[in-house]
Amino acid sequence: MATLREEAYGKITDLLNAGRLTPGTIVSQRELVESTGSSLGGVREAIPRLEAEGLLIPLRQRGLMVPTIDVAFVRNAYHLRRILEMEAIRAAPDTIGKATLSRWEAEHLDLLEEIGRNPNRDLADRVQTVDWALHQNLIDSLGNRLITSVYSVNAIKVRMATQARLQVTSDNAVRVLKEHMAFLEALKRGDIAGAGRALELHLRNSQTLALGGTLNA
Repeated sequence: MATLREEAYGKITDLLNAGRLTPGTIVSQRELVESTGSSLGGVREAIPRLEAEGLLIPLRQRGLMVPTIDVAFVRNAYHLRRILEMEAIRAAPDTIGKATLSRWEAEHLDLLEEIGRNPNRDLADRVQTVDWALHQNLIDSLGNRLITSVYSVNAIKVRMATQARLQVTSDNAVRVLKEHMAFLEALKRGDIAGAGRALELHLRNSQTLALGGTLNA
């Protein structure tokens, strides 16, 4: 059973993930209690962890601030993401079975077919969920709780950095799914180098958009 601290931590990170606490926002402990429905004691106990992870910054006599996003923040978050996900790709032959890869691939094919028939906001939201889940599953496949913990915190920072520019829409959902398919298909073939190149391209495209750039046609 989760402690009050763990419950408050989870609810606050949910707000960050959902973009309800945006970069630069200043909040008080009381406001976090109201936003999360957590106890004041739970919020107070969760704050030191959030500060240590760089998800909240204490401001003397002003409360807590969600970190502002700059170029260095984005590049650092993506650099760490790339290191961890590439390690997951290299380990994939030993950690991810072909049945699992086939299931992920089938899910992507189904979504591509649905988008081809009727692109809409609900489908785009589903693709966003699948996008996040696939990358988290890659990391989880390593079976290393420390790596999973570090990645999960960094994933919050990536989402904070990309809320405004990188939400999956019905227009870019096909690109995201096809980029996923490229490294999933390479993994199924046992082509680890090819999977790494495909993942690198996917992450590079994501970082480019997060920094406000555009992709080549």
